[in-house]
Amino acid sequence: METPEEILRVSGGTSAHDLAAAISHGVYDGKRLVLRAIGAGAVNQAVKAVAIAQSFVGSRGLILSVRPGFAEVAMKDGPTTAIVLRVYAD
Repeated sequence: METPEEILRVSGGTSAHDLAAAISHGVYDGKRLVLRAIGAGAVNQAVKAVAIAQSFVGSRGLILSVRPGFAEVAMKDGPTTAIVLRVYAD
């Protein structure tokens, strides 16, 4: 049975360091992580968090990779497009 994806929603005000810690713990727990960001500030925080997370997991010999994509998200004002970053650890 495949592990379900865990979606981490990212905003422009998200702490990159806190998100990096969440990514690292998810990787250690074997979770399939997806970062979902809407807007330039949120995408910036998501990318910074992945870079910081790499410094956390690198000491354990892990290498993170990211597969970017798009997703349509239902909002109260109607659907909008989000950037999704699927995080993989090797």
